[in-house]
Amino acid sequence: MTTDTTERLYYADSHLVEFDARVVRVSRTDEGRAAVALDRTAFYPTGGGQPTDTGALGDARVVECVETEDGRVLHLVEGEPPAEGSVLRGRVDWPRRLDHIQQHTGQHILSQAFVELYGAQTRSFRMMEEVCEIDVELPEPSDERVERAVDRANEIVWRDLPVRVHQVTPEEAARLPLRKDSEREGLLRVVEIEGFDFSPCGGTHAGATGEVGVIAARQWERARGLVRLTFAAGGRALADYRRANRAARAAAALFSVARDEAAGAAARLQEEHKALLRRLRAAEETAARSEARELYDEEASATAAGDPVVVARVFEGRDAESLRRLAASVAAHERAVALLGATEGGEGGAARLVFARSADAPGDMNALMRAACQTLGGRGGGRPDLAQGGGPRVEHLAGALDAAAVRVRTKNG
Repeated sequence: MTTDTTERLYYADSHLVEFDARVVRVSRTDEGRAAVALDRTAFYPTGGGQPTDTGALGDARVVECVETEDGRVLHLVEGEPPAEGSVLRGRVDWPRRLDHIQQHTGQHILSQAFVELYGAQTRSFRMMEEVCEIDVELPEPSDERVERAVDRANEIVWRDLPVRVHQVTPEEAARLPLRKDSEREGLLRVVEIEGFDFSPCGGTHAGATGEVGVIAARQWERARGLVRLTFAAGGRALADYRRANRAARAAAALFSVARDEAAGAAARLQEEHKALLRRLRAAEETAARSEARELYDEEASATAAGDPVVVARVFEGRDAESLRRLAASVAAHERAVALLGATEGGEGGAARLVFARSADAPGDMNALMRAACQTLGGRGGGRPDLAQGGGPRVEHLAGALDAAAVRVRTKNG
């Protein structure tokens, strides 16, 4: 080891969380944070899909560790940094280290389970705050195939197989059944799960698979030609179960059923909701036809024979679907043109527009809509017989409708 590199104590012992080291250098990051380089460290720096360790160096708090291109580990600290040349005690946060041990070892087991069962290689791994993700080349993915791999992974966990770390030469590595290749030169660190997996890796791992506890899959989805599996191991799996259990119990309480009956109760409620929506839409369509008839008759009584019957109205708080339904109902009458607007309440409200006409009525609704939306400072458009739009200048809504009505009545629309 040269003086510019840092001896990685976690390579030999992932359970080492207290150590003594000499401060080689203290520098500052671009953000002004103190960065401490040691001659040796048990702190794992961010890399390989695994987040950084945290802890303490003397009285300073280690909030992040990063690896430099020349092989040093920089410990970014808060508080008074130690002096160069001093010897101090480092302490790694054990609960966080244990969590990372469980997740990373769980990933090795799960990834090899996919290889063993389906020849499906893992192409990437990410350890996030609550869950982990792997992207797998799994052909014809299904719940059954994923669950089978998870079951196989947990068989390995519960067999409590030894996990060993080897430092091997490239020649020795070539003779091992490595799950994946490594681009590293020189000595290679290989993590072995007895009788199950050999994988080059620089992360922190369990001493035996039983330390992982359990591996639980949350969901899978297709992502960029791969299958993305979200999972949790060990303490994270327990925390995830508790969250899911609380959510399931809360849902069940809403339906006054047992926890495992909540999904069925929700499905029944959804079907009832769909049925009620169908009835509501039918009632709204009936009401719209009645309202349209009244509006049309009112305008028709004041319209000269042969002229278009223009219904121009502004409604307060009417939703877009209701406005479209009413416009279509008006346009179902002879020589009818509907120029309807509505205002959305609240701060920053806006105006929405729907223009529609019958086949025998004059006017290009698309052109009228574009002109009206320009007045409202918004956008809109559509077909010659139906157009929609809106804008934020609510105060100009009535004027925009009046201008559109004038263009229709003078047959210049």
